[in-house]
Amino acid sequence: MAKVQESQPRELHPNHIGIKEAAGYMIGEAGNMFSLTYISSFLKVFYTDVLRLPTQKVARIFLFSRLWDAVNDPLWGAIVAKRKPSAAGKYRPYLKWIAVPLAISQLLCFWNVGSLTQNQALLLTFAYCTYILFGMMYTGMNVPFGSLASVITDDPEGRTLLSTFRSIGTGIGAAAPMLLAPMLIYSKVNDGKGGTYNVANGRGMFLFALVMSVCAVVFYLTGYATTKERVHSDPHAAVDMKKTYGAMLKSKPFIILALSGILISGQLQFASLNQYLYKNYFCNTSLSALGTVAQYLPTVIMLPLTPRLVRRFGKKELSTVGSLFAAIGAVLVFFLRPAPDNPALFLGMQFWIGMGYCIVSITNWAVVTDVIDYQQFVTGQHSESAIYAVYTFCRKLGQTIADYGGLMLLARVGYSADTMADAGFVTGVSEGILRVCTLIPAVVYSLIFVLYAFYPLTKKRLEPIYAHVRQANAAPDAETAAESV
Repeated sequence: MAKVQESQPRELHPNHIGIKEAAGYMIGEAGNMFSLTYISSFLKVFYTDVLRLPTQKVARIFLFSRLWDAVNDPLWGAIVAKRKPSAAGKYRPYLKWIAVPLAISQLLCFWNVGSLTQNQALLLTFAYCTYILFGMMYTGMNVPFGSLASVITDDPEGRTLLSTFRSIGTGIGAAAPMLLAPMLIYSKVNDGKGGTYNVANGRGMFLFALVMSVCAVVFYLTGYATTKERVHSDPHAAVDMKKTYGAMLKSKPFIILALSGILISGQLQFASLNQYLYKNYFCNTSLSALGTVAQYLPTVIMLPLTPRLVRRFGKKELSTVGSLFAAIGAVLVFFLRPAPDNPALFLGMQFWIGMGYCIVSITNWAVVTDVIDYQQFVTGQHSESAIYAVYTFCRKLGQTIADYGGLMLLARVGYSADTMADAGFVTGVSEGILRVCTLIPAVVYSLIFVLYAFYPLTKKRLEPIYAHVRQANAAPDAETAAESV
């Protein structure tokens, strides 16, 4: 009888990481989302309903502030790329340096200066300055934090683990303000017909910003203390930025990543307009919490399954199927048009969309590190922070389009702070809000599916890239002779 051969244990990658460090990165991402989500979801409500700024002028605040990011983001990318690594690493120290300035900038955004002056020019000036400051501080944190994932490990499975845990951190950090804020930042008003509706409370919005700022600082410092940079960073930091950015413009994977970043981030930001939908169509801001559950529960369900599915099928392959499922759901909810007394249909369709989109969300950051590896494979250069800075700018561009376009669409259907801030359902305007909040997602999710269908880095094509980068990082001074796949 032939002897049964015992299976050999799988050899661990030299830069293998475990749950503990992935959890540390997750905590840092939760701090990121404490800072970003509250600003993204509720600042426009603060501007229109507390400061009573005209909707079109609020749209211009977001447009102009994000245009500055065209300078700010590449500038931060160059600063971070050229900084020599210290004993603490090249990217980790930013979690410690930027945490407090970022928290202060977030808090200033929700300071109700309308209690001091009603001069619209002064209110607008303050809004522009504080929001631009927040954007600069957030980029100063987000560029090195995102780049950190590529130097914690170059193990493909470790990268997927980091992306998975980052998605958990995203869920925790985003769910906290989305679930808790509506209970604290709105006041109930009687509608004179035996019912109630909600109006924004400036003091509550500031106090909640204070809570989010303190939590963000604590989580950033915890992330700093629990992560480690393992992958080699050039101590001389000699980066040819012209070559780096030129290679990006010629790279199909990067171009598709950038375009998908615009759409993914844009849709995430556009979803903040649902606050107006809950407030002025369904007349129940408590639905914001249920909407958050519908959005993030699919992620909780899929998190333990996704790493195994990625190993078997690949990130591109899974994301293509998931984005198709989300697109079908988004198109359906537009045509079904839930009635004001039937929010359950709207929330149920949000869960459907989330079941498809969560795969894209969970694997997104691993896709970014794949593109970083691809660029190193092609150019021979480490360009983590430069690529991440451009990707960050693309995400902000998507947010800009979503904020400016969304607010202008609200203005077009008749939303005005003078008539809607202290109102519930208003015939004509409220139906217009529903159309805006369902049509745009149907278009965007469909475009995300098309982009993933054409994304070239399949599971098979990534294998030689991983092998090359692992060898290059093990011998960083060796010459590279990689050719494009």
